[in-house]
Amino acid sequence: MIKILAELNMNNYEKVTENIYRELISICGEKFVIYRDPEKLEPFSHDEVTDKSYHHMPEAVVRPAGAQEIAAIMKLANKYKIPVTPRGGGSGLSLGAVPVFGGIVIFLDRMNRILEIDSKNMVITVEPGVITNEINEAASGIGLFFAGYPMSLQSCFIGGNVAENAGGGKAVKYGVTGRYILGMEFVTPEGEITCLGGKIVKNVTGYDLINLMTGSEGTLGIITKIYTKLMPKPTEITDLLVLFKNAEDAINMVPLIITESKIIPAAIEFIDRLSAHTSCRYLNEDIPYEKAGAMLLIEVDGTDKQKLEDDYEKIGSLCMKNGAIEVYVADNFTTQERIWNVRRNIAEAFMVISPEQSLEDITVPVAEIPKIIPELERLSAKYNIQIPCYGHAGDGNLHVTPVKNPAQTHEEWKNILPSVLEELYIETGKLGGVISGEHGIGYKRKKYLKYSLDDTAIDLMKRIKKSFDPNNILNPGKIFDL
Repeated sequence: MIKILAELNMNNYEKVTENIYRELISICGEKFVIYRDPEKLEPFSHDEVTDKSYHHMPEAVVRPAGAQEIAAIMKLANKYKIPVTPRGGGSGLSLGAVPVFGGIVIFLDRMNRILEIDSKNMVITVEPGVITNEINEAASGIGLFFAGYPMSLQSCFIGGNVAENAGGGKAVKYGVTGRYILGMEFVTPEGEITCLGGKIVKNVTGYDLINLMTGSEGTLGIITKIYTKLMPKPTEITDLLVLFKNAEDAINMVPLIITESKIIPAAIEFIDRLSAHTSCRYLNEDIPYEKAGAMLLIEVDGTDKQKLEDDYEKIGSLCMKNGAIEVYVADNFTTQERIWNVRRNIAEAFMVISPEQSLEDITVPVAEIPKIIPELERLSAKYNIQIPCYGHAGDGNLHVTPVKNPAQTHEEWKNILPSVLEELYIETGKLGGVISGEHGIGYKRKKYLKYSLDDTAIDLMKRIKKSFDPNNILNPGKIFDL
């Protein structure tokens, strides 16, 4: 009983009072503090998860200009035991930036400077509020790019990408965000400023706190500066849209592309029949999608045009020998955008059918992907819902998305969804997979964490959290409960 009371006491937070509001103004300036204005506070009550039952209003939003101001805010929050939630672009899908205990939201939009582009070391130094696409725009002029970017690169902030260790369609070849983070400055939950790494590539000096912070979902510190490795930009890109009779043929093709062709594509995206047909209808696409039971979108890139042609012809021929119906080649921007739009608009297309859906991102070993498809069909039939499946098949990361049947009531949907997710995560675990590959655990998935991690691992993480954040001030309620 004593232990339970002690843990519950950690969530006895204080409210933001008028006096604290005045102190926040003294730190950031009146123009950059929002307080007692529901209309202006409301956008900070949610991310891109549409379910309003998850929304929580902050009591105040501050927009600091730098690390010193963030440090002062954190010291103030510790003094009065007020929860603080860091927020980037708000494009997350795990409720990681939602202030579940109210308190203060630190919005990092003002910290949006590209501080340095070091072409000799191929490193760009940025603040966390830089939109990820702006990094590529800045680096493109010197023939470089940020290879670890996610699919939502035009809306997300780089700080959020690092905090979530975000991935994307090109992770099969280039890896995810964490591969490119060489160093960072961050503010601890208690308001201290520290810097890790820098422009150096190799570093085993002490514990690897850079990788600990990368993917910590804003629970261990607030990142204020990032040193990101850049890569030479490919000069040649070709995409293939490959139609298959069924999902099994398409999925079985994924490991064959690499093992038999000896080519590592930049991307291998899987699109099941339901996703392909729904997106193509939504876009009024005239590709003969009706005969396709599934699709693969394969991208190859490089700097040698002839080699690139040889590579995509080899992959295309291999697909045709293994059950493909048709292979469409897109070798210019217009046709590439056309076929990528099929993939990018799947979620939007299903929003037209039903705005109530749960966008998940399970990850399983690539060779196990064919085994998850029958389970999705079983769940779909059992609960009378649609479950489209698409995503980054090249690295086993699939967006499995239960979508409410329009004939169901909201109450029926809310009652069945936890069971759908629980069964999905149990089956994922049986295949050696995990419940999230890129979206994170946040608030949305924390009750399912036990299906991916054992008690010992979760306890170690809790101890790390308590060591960094003894008052449980920073982004509380995320990943697990204390």
